[in-house]
Amino acid sequence: MDLSTLDRRSFLRGAGFAGGTAALAAWLPAWAQPVSEGLTVPIPTVSGTDITLKIARQTMTIDGRRSAAIGINGTVPAPLIRLREGQTVRLNVINDLDEDSSIHWHGLLVPPQHDGVPGVSFPGIKPRSSYLYEFPVRQNGTYWYHSHSGLQEQLGHYGPIVIDPAGADPVQSDREHVIVLSDHSQLSPEAIFRRMKVDPGHFNFQRQTLAGLLAGKDQRLKDRVDWGAMRMDPTDVSDATGAAYTYLVNGHGPFDNWTALFTPGQRVRLRFINASAMTTFNVRIPGLRLTIVQADGQNVMPIEVDEFQIGVAETYDAIVTPSEDKAFTLVGEAIDRSGMARATLAPRAGMTAPVPPLRKRPIATMKDMGMDMSGMQGMEGMDMSGGMNSSRGVDPTAEKNASGRLASGVAAGAAIQSTMPQMAGMDHNTMGAMDHSSMGQGSVTGMDHAAMGHGAMAGSQPMAGHDMGSMDMGAMNMRDFSNAPQVKRGPGVQTISPMPMDRTGEPGQGLEDVGHKVLVYKDLMALDRNPDVRAPSRSIDIHLTGNMERFMWSFDGEKMSDVHEPIPFIEGERVRVNLINDSMMGHPIHIHGHFFELVTGHGDHGPRKHTVIVQPGGKVTWDFTADAVGDWAFHCHLLYHMHAGMMRIVSVRPKGEAA
Repeated sequence: MDLSTLDRRSFLRGAGFAGGTAALAAWLPAWAQPVSEGLTVPIPTVSGTDITLKIARQTMTIDGRRSAAIGINGTVPAPLIRLREGQTVRLNVINDLDEDSSIHWHGLLVPPQHDGVPGVSFPGIKPRSSYLYEFPVRQNGTYWYHSHSGLQEQLGHYGPIVIDPAGADPVQSDREHVIVLSDHSQLSPEAIFRRMKVDPGHFNFQRQTLAGLLAGKDQRLKDRVDWGAMRMDPTDVSDATGAAYTYLVNGHGPFDNWTALFTPGQRVRLRFINASAMTTFNVRIPGLRLTIVQADGQNVMPIEVDEFQIGVAETYDAIVTPSEDKAFTLVGEAIDRSGMARATLAPRAGMTAPVPPLRKRPIATMKDMGMDMSGMQGMEGMDMSGGMNSSRGVDPTAEKNASGRLASGVAAGAAIQSTMPQMAGMDHNTMGAMDHSSMGQGSVTGMDHAAMGHGAMAGSQPMAGHDMGSMDMGAMNMRDFSNAPQVKRGPGVQTISPMPMDRTGEPGQGLEDVGHKVLVYKDLMALDRNPDVRAPSRSIDIHLTGNMERFMWSFDGEKMSDVHEPIPFIEGERVRVNLINDSMMGHPIHIHGHFFELVTGHGDHGPRKHTVIVQPGGKVTWDFTADAVGDWAFHCHLLYHMHAGMMRIVSVRPKGEAA
């Protein structure tokens, strides 16, 4: 159905519900309009052999609020770049900023000088100047692009890439939509970083409280004291939360309600891209199952799930087949449950569906500290969750992020307890599924946040039949450097995981007991045989280190500015890399210029990726072939972690130059 054929009254009503975002159409590419027909035709201005992209400051309006932004060609997100495998593309990038800028083509296999990381193999793009990227397109799939200069990515400097295969696409669909998930703040990126550096728990309004203790929620007093002695906070799942962010779908806030259209019975391909600065999203569409067909642009054997976790910089393609003539809510819930990105899949414009309430926040456990004792004699089969009381009540951060107030239905009345805000231009008649009368204004009055300071850690609750409180946590020696001899001792290393484990067969934090199928990395299996199936000739360990209390992040205890030598590889060698997370926070780790194969038991069909989440206290093993000569960035894709120093240079040396 063409947009021009829409009933004018229906369109205006939908636009009113979106807080007037239809009036901002000029600021958004066609695929990111409040109502999208899907990517059924090419976008001429951003396709072909020669493409011009102009980086400039602008403003954007989210849920009726105007914010400062950096866009490309006047849009946030940046225009979709649609290419075809086998072509050569020239991208003339004009920097209209008063500062240096850049574009990194995330996941694309390009020459080092065109990878777009200033200070590595590329000088950056000076203010009021341009740079010509030129490279052959060697792959197909869903990718994205973003700035690698300063903190520009946080301000909107990102956009999607779709590369069509040279031949027949093994993934068949009737319609497709690009879904760019991101986070945006009224605060400047510099202000966010400064506040986290001064107080790492600044944005965490979900700490355990005295009121919660008296109500019997979360941890017992003894456990809180024990974990507090380690100066760690189990609710510190995300550094920047819904207290700072609005979570976006294609540049639109949850009240804007970006809508993707379908015809009942169609196979709809959804290309998900996590372009956020700091947010891991849990994605689901209540009432629809998702068939995962691609991960990080690489085709995988189809796997049907109800939900998946997508880390920063990851991409997943999913097929849904809605058979009913009704709307469905697409939910991108922040990992810490402090807010959500929300959109709608619908047969017609202006339709809405019930929005589920935010779920209970996750609390870190002993396993997240790298102390998994389930394999120890006498501990088999034990619940490592620590016996936490599941009756957590309303999380205070739900009061800080307006998306929590979108929940509708009976469940919302019990879980959210807040009123729908009055929003100018919103037609509440379009929100018939929302029972506003069931939402009373909640309050956190009386909750003593100071009583449970940032040092109060939860998650080591006693296990049934075992008094974990009698276990001396110090005896576990969570800073035993003999477990990681290459890690540099210093204030930037708060813990060393005593017993890290492979967690690629587990759902992400907070998804262990959701009651439906959640995608795990071990579910992924490459559709085609891996291009290099040689056994690795050597293995290296890389520790993901940090001090959460002081917001210090590094690899092997050394931040980028302290390391002058790159991690060396020889052209063509096959190497096994073991990533060991010594912190209590998940890290999406990305290597430039290469793909790797996750070692998850699928042999020569291991899933090929460019980014992987290493769960807290966990480890991930992957094999890769160092086949791209040059210097490449290797880093955590949490923007402020990378900015704080969690980045290294990988150098692939030609065979004849290898020392």
